[in-house]
Amino acid sequence: MGGMDYLRQLQSERPLLYMLVLLVGFFIAFQLIIFIAQLILGPFGLPGWAPLALVLVVAVVIARRQNSR
Repeated sequence: MGGMDYLRQLQSERPLLYMLVLLVGFFIAFQLIIFIAQLILGPFGLPGWAPLALVLVVAVVIARRQNSR
């Protein structure tokens, strides 16, 4: 049984737990992306909010490209 099958089964049987798993997954991915952005921007001596701003700008650009198709 693959991971996606398990998630689909979880979504139909326990929607609340599924949402929680999804939320935790997004949170961990977001933390990882921020960490990578800090590694990239670290040497430039930018303020603490710069990595967050970079991640948000990239997310908006990706979302716009998805919508324009």
